[in-house]
Amino acid sequence: MIQHFLDYIAIERKYSQRTVEAYHDDLRDFCRFMGWEIEDFNLKEVSETDVKTWMLDMLEEQHQSPRSVKRRLSALRSFYKFLLRQKKVTKDVTARIIPPKADKPLPVFFRQEEMKAEEQNSEDRIQSTDNSYKAIRDGLIIELLYQTGMRQAELLGLTDADLDLQQGQVRIFGKRRKERIVPIGEKLIAQIKEYMEARDTEMPESRDTDRFFPNLTKYTLYTIVRTRMGEVSTLKKHSPHVLRHTFATAMLDNGADIRTIQTLLGHASLSTTQVYTHTTFEQIKRVYNATHPRAKQNVDGKNKKND
Repeated sequence: MIQHFLDYIAIERKYSQRTVEAYHDDLRDFCRFMGWEIEDFNLKEVSETDVKTWMLDMLEEQHQSPRSVKRRLSALRSFYKFLLRQKKVTKDVTARIIPPKADKPLPVFFRQEEMKAEEQNSEDRIQSTDNSYKAIRDGLIIELLYQTGMRQAELLGLTDADLDLQQGQVRIFGKRRKERIVPIGEKLIAQIKEYMEARDTEMPESRDTDRFFPNLTKYTLYTIVRTRMGEVSTLKKHSPHVLRHTFATAMLDNGADIRTIQTLLGHASLSTTQVYTHTTFEQIKRVYNATHPRAKQNVDGKNKKND
C-alpha cells in the first residue's frame, strides 16, 4: 500500500524524486517503530496512540528536532489522506494529533556590499586569466542565482531555449514543472552572451545538447558558490539557496511588494514568502535601535551613552 502511495505522488502529483524518497524514508521509520518492514504496513493495527508514541520516541529517545518530527508526521498524514481517498480506511488516525512547534529560522542572506565585492572579484578573474571560459561561467552562475532567485535545480535544468534575450526574460520551470517568467537586466544579458560565445568556442560539442550549462553537476554548482561567496562573506553558510534568499531580501528592501516577490520566486503560498518580511523587520529594528534618540534611552530616560 505504501508503494502505491509513493507511485501516486511521483506520477500523479509529480513530486520530485527527492521528495518521494523523503516520504519513503519517513514512512519506513514509522513502520520500523511498529516492528514491521515497509511492505508489511498493517492498517488495522495502527492507532492514534501509536502515532503519538512514535512522536514522543523521536523527540525524547532519538532527540530529533521538532522540525524533523513535524516533517515525518506530515508524511504519515499525507499517506492517510491517500488511504481515505482510496477508501482503504474510514478514519484518519493522524487527524487530531498536534505536531510539535518548531520555530521557523529567518533566512540568511548576503549583504549588498558582499555581492558587489564578488562582482568585482569575478571581473578581475576574467581579466587575469588566459582561459576565461571557467571564470565567465562561474561568475554568470552567481549572477543568475542572485538576479533571478532561481533554485539550484532550476538553474541546472536551464536550456538555451529558456532564455529570451531580445525580450530580456528567462523562463524557469519550478517544482512540479510549474512555469514562471522572470525579467533580466541588460548587464546580465551581456554576461549571458559573453558566456555562450565562450562556451561554444571552448566546448563545441555543447551544441549537441540543449543544456545551458553542459556538464554542470549539483556538486560543482555548490562548490562554485561556496568558494566564491566564501571569499567575500562571513556567513557560515554559502549555498545557492542563500543567493535565492539574497534576491528576495534585496527586492523587498528596494520596494518590491510581497506578491511580486512571491511570483518571481515561484512560491505557491504567500506565507512562504512572508518570512522575508520578518528578515527585513529585524534589519529595521536594529537600525532603529542604533539611531533613534528615544530608542537609545533606558526606561529611566537616561541616554545609554551616558550610563
